[in-house]
Amino acid sequence: MASVIDVCNRALDKLGQDPITSLDDGNKSANLCKRTWPIIRDRALRAYPWNFAVKRVATAPSTETPSWGFKYNHPIPTDFLRLIEIRDLRSTDYQVEGNNISAYDSVLYIRYIYRVEDPNQYDSLFISAVAALLAAEMSESFTQSDSKAQKAWGEYDAAMMEARRADAQENPVVLIEEDSWINARY
Repeated sequence: MASVIDVCNRALDKLGQDPITSLDDGNKSANLCKRTWPIIRDRALRAYPWNFAVKRVATAPSTETPSWGFKYNHPIPTDFLRLIEIRDLRSTDYQVEGNNISAYDSVLYIRYIYRVEDPNQYDSLFISAVAALLAAEMSESFTQSDSKAQKAWGEYDAAMMEARRADAQENPVVLIEEDSWINARY
């Protein structure tokens, strides 16, 4: 069972810093982790459609309609980080604008990446990747060393590649349907 403290301590270990027991410890490490963690977590989640961070919902339009163009505004969910797809649209036109998805359809069936705040839901490889990203982001504050920062960024890239590869292998191959534009070439 991982916790935010466990992830932060993995990052601090990579930087040669003492572990923390709470984000409210009041020392430099805890303060930096507390300030940096939510931003890094959301960045790492948004970077890839992790299986553990995908949700499906049907959205209803709000009473506020777009002033021109689209017919409906659909408020995005409060835990929304990135849109993956919209299914069953009568029209393929839509636009993410502010906190809405504007479209011609009155119901949207969306898949999106959501903000997973409980580290117990994270994949173990994702935990390694996000800890490496946290270390890379905090390295300048602790080490003032470009070589240490470069090493941390390299560890992040390698961990992210491994995590993405494993995550992708858990799903079947997605066949992309050919449309009339592609078929016209043949």
